[in-house]
Amino acid sequence: MKSILKVIRPHQWIKNTFVFLPLFFGQQLTDTGLLLNAVITFFAFSFAASSIYCFNDVIDVEADRRHPVKCKRPVASGAVSETEAYAMMLAMLGLSMATLTFLSKGQEVTMGVIAAYWLLNITYCWRIKRYAIIDVCVIAFGFVLRILAGSTSTGIVASHWLVMMTFLLTLFLSFAKRRDDVLRMMKTGESPRQNTSRYNLTFINQAITITGGVMLVCYIMYSVSPEVVQNFGTPYIYLTSGYVVLGLLRYIQLAVVDEKSGDPTKVMLHDHFMQLIVAAWVLTFLAIIYIM
Repeated sequence: MKSILKVIRPHQWIKNTFVFLPLFFGQQLTDTGLLLNAVITFFAFSFAASSIYCFNDVIDVEADRRHPVKCKRPVASGAVSETEAYAMMLAMLGLSMATLTFLSKGQEVTMGVIAAYWLLNITYCWRIKRYAIIDVCVIAFGFVLRILAGSTSTGIVASHWLVMMTFLLTLFLSFAKRRDDVLRMMKTGESPRQNTSRYNLTFINQAITITGGVMLVCYIMYSVSPEVVQNFGTPYIYLTSGYVVLGLLRYIQLAVVDEKSGDPTKVMLHDHFMQLIVAAWVLTFLAIIYIM
């Protein structure tokens, strides 16, 4: 059971909380029906993502065996056979589709979004991840699909602001993750990924700066835009921009100073400063739109 859990990686499901963002920004968190639909979508997306992890571990088994950390993955270590991993992949995909039957609205469209995500990532694991820049863009687009799934299952239209900020934020995180690969290549002389040689520290640092800076500007423009002020009925959303600045600076510090940007999920699960920033942003945003 422990090996199975390592293959499906439930700790990575935190990424799928993005499906709740349309509900959050749509001021509908108190609608229990829509919240239930978002929870169902969260689990359906999580099962689909776990299906991809199973496939990825089989495709990358030889490379993982040469990796100092990934060699401990169940398939690479031999704890789970490739046949078992494929069986788990199909089982998780089936569970994902079955979970969506409990949606009260947008069932077919949401199923299509998750199916598109699954096919995109199968292609990513098989071929796309070989190409620098394109690989991180595909990862970022996967998070946009999470937003769209949350939107279609709740009937809340995701604004262009939300889509742009999600893409930019996850592009920023993806480049920071690639920085860890470049550092590993510099230390060992071996490329952790097929495309790592197409990155270097100068390029990665500039990419992180550009995507982080554009994302911050986008958020500030969002927070002061007339449509947002009118939608939320308050001009104080801009006050949350400080948390976004802190969050970006903290992550850059972890990436550049501490060199710990290899896994954004672990950063969120273990870095208390980052957790405090995110919690403060959420609570302040909720207070502004529900109380002020």
